[in-house]
Amino acid sequence: MRGPVKPGPVRLGPIRLSPVKLAGTAAVWLFTGVNVLLLYWLVAASFKTPIEIFRDPFGLPHTWFARGNPLRNFLYAWNQAEFGHAFMVTVVLVAAAAVSIVLVSAPAAYALSRLGVRGSGPLTGFIAIGMGVPMQTVIIPLFIGMAQLKLTNSLFGLYLLYVALSVPFTVFLLTGFFRNLPEETEEAAAIDGASPLRTFLSITLPLARGGMITALILNAIGLWNETLLAIVFIQENAGFTLARALFTFYGAATYQSEYGGLIAGVAIVVLPMLVLYLLLARRIITGMTLGAGK
Repeated sequence: MRGPVKPGPVRLGPIRLSPVKLAGTAAVWLFTGVNVLLLYWLVAASFKTPIEIFRDPFGLPHTWFARGNPLRNFLYAWNQAEFGHAFMVTVVLVAAAAVSIVLVSAPAAYALSRLGVRGSGPLTGFIAIGMGVPMQTVIIPLFIGMAQLKLTNSLFGLYLLYVALSVPFTVFLLTGFFRNLPEETEEAAAIDGASPLRTFLSITLPLARGGMITALILNAIGLWNETLLAIVFIQENAGFTLARALFTFYGAATYQSEYGGLIAGVAIVVLPMLVLYLLLARRIITGMTLGAGK
């Protein structure tokens, strides 16, 4: 009798990529390369003199380093634009608004996704419509309403706007997270006599912690970079956010041809959130993927 035939080594043929996949891969790498190049230019130009910026835009800075004052542009922007005070205002405002947005949106998303509220589907769609309304179309009615409430030129008024305008996106995002949670835990809690509120606080929130952190980070990044509302609703320097202070600094810096200081100001605004995103990118992507599961 013949013994068992041993399978030979499996030879894999060459991996063929479709033209669509090749084009998509090339587009992604091109987009990434352009963004990396722009980031390099931003960081390099923030250490250059105006002459270096225009003569050698992609070269390495050397003048301020040779003079022993490499941080000159950053110090100029920090002092002239009063970024120190604006930085503290932005940190407090963004932190308070981002936390409030999640605290308001989480119960709403839970009710729409887990409590069987009548008409929850149309309600979720109606909330999602708020994500598609352009800011420019509502800025004048918002200003008139806030002026009647005497909340213009007020950080509290800006805080209310940040919360109200960010709730639709956050509710829509968290609804996906709550729908993906296992129903068995809530059923067991109901059998044990737990109320919906206690189930939400003791069981659902800990399970949805990843989604809530993702929503918190995304809102913080978006509000940190927000400029339009700050320009329209804040006029006094004492209430300037970083983006608003940079907008005011732009006129003075260009008038004095302080382009290095202006670019350093842009770097001060952009780089903190960029570093935060790079550190937490895996958590954000994982959270977004889980939220889109259903």
